Amino acid sequence: MEAIVGKMNEILWGPWFIYGILLIGLFFSIITRFLQVRHIKDMFVLMFKGEKSEKGISSFQAMSIALSGRVGTGNIAGTATAIGMGGPGAVFWMWAIAFIGAATAYVESTLAQIYKEEKDTEYRGGPAFYIEKGMGQKWFAVIFAVAALAAMLVLMPGVQSNAIATAVENAFSVDTWITGLIIVVLLGTIIIGGVKWIANAAQVIVPFMALAYILMAIVIIAMNIKEVPAVFSLIFSSAFGAQEIFGGIVGSAIAWGVKRGIYSNEAGQGTGAHPAAAAEVSHPAKQGIVQAASVYIDTLLICSATAFMILFTGMYNVQDEKAAEGTDSYVYVGDFNKGGLTGDEQVTFAKSIKEGAAYTQYAVDSSLPGFGGPFVAIALFFFAFTTIMAYYYIAETNVAYLFSGTTEKVVIWLAKFAILIAAFYGTIRTSDLAWAMGDVGLGLMVWINVIAILIIMKPAIVALKDYERQKKEGKDPVFDPRKLGIKGADFWIDYNEKRKNK
Repeated sequence: MEAIVGKMNEILWGPWFIYGILLIGLFFSIITRFLQVRHIKDMFVLMFKGEKSEKGISSFQAMSIALSGRVGTGNIAGTATAIGMGGPGAVFWMWAIAFIGAATAYVESTLAQIYKEEKDTEYRGGPAFYIEKGMGQKWFAVIFAVAALAAMLVLMPGVQSNAIATAVENAFSVDTWITGLIIVVLLGTIIIGGVKWIANAAQVIVPFMALAYILMAIVIIAMNIKEVPAVFSLIFSSAFGAQEIFGGIVGSAIAWGVKRGIYSNEAGQGTGAHPAAAAEVSHPAKQGIVQAASVYIDTLLICSATAFMILFTGMYNVQDEKAAEGTDSYVYVGDFNKGGLTGDEQVTFAKSIKEGAAYTQYAVDSSLPGFGGPFVAIALFFFAFTTIMAYYYIAETNVAYLFSGTTEKVVIWLAKFAILIAAFYGTIRTSDLAWAMGDVGLGLMVWINVIAILIIMKPAIVALKDYERQKKEGKDPVFDPRKLGIKGADFWIDYNEKRKNK
């Protein structure tokens, strides 16, 4: 099993794909004239303007669901793993993919709004919908929907639940299967209520957990304030191989920074596009701009918080994954210690600390003794739990695309059971296999979605120009696809007709 999953990851995450994602994000940044810089103010103003309706959710709720998916174990364990395998320089490449990925998030989320549908009194949309309507290729849309179901219901939930169970076991000595049962009960209670319950839970949990985590990072930074220049210097020098100790793994820094950056902020994966389509807004570009902000919040704030805590305290090891077999693969061994250990014993103990959430736990504990394990375990629980919640929402949206009527209702219930089983199974399997399967799921979705948005990006660019034109004229932008020559946006034609007749 592990060999098969490993081979699939080699195919999906080859070097050309890693660098290709960077180039695609840069391309979207250039073609949108770096909207992620020009519209920073609009990102946060629009975030709180959209109102929910009987059929749709508010802009803030849509962003909260998107952040639920983005802010997960990747922010704690994923960032730590990127540092452990790529060195401090991986953090820079996570920042880079977040900055240019914000433009990618705009494109996919705006397309989701343009081509959304009203189905069973709810707004539905996402890559499957815009692939069919924008490309006119239903078979390709079906492939994405099936890949999304496999990823969201089987391959990726285990990464989140595994991280929760491992952290809780380390902090509170609770058996992983017990944590698994708790996750299943809580998750089952929320997903039974559908999108509205998920949206209501997300808008409360996500801001609370993000703020608490960032505040903890600020406390640790303040306690190590003199190290700020040195840490930033370490990150930038390591990113380009200028730091001698990490010079030999600059390729790993880029690869792991991009891979874990995409896993964390999900720009290009198409996941954020699903809740973006459900938002009640007057113009698709509005929600596209808001979704771009969620990438910033995820990586530039929360991933950076993890990175700073780890790097400020020195609680990390770095390995060269290409080191010859039988040789010492450790490029750097951190300051982990255990009472009474010295010399080789201390080094052996430090090497036994596996890259992941444990780095963050030790980092917090070194500054606030006795607090690190419980705090990170609780943070991971909220981060990862809301991500599984978002995974279910995305899966339900793709079920709605593939099926209708009674069949849809039956398959939705099967999806609920499937994600509960996957979440429980994730708590009792090895973390290496969980992450590897998660990477396969992520890779499948990114591949299909990126190809699609490259082909059908024009309506998102036209929508941005239309939004900017109306803003200059002092109007609250309203979308009319017929005036812009955008075909297939049937929802907006009906929506505008209903508005006129009111």
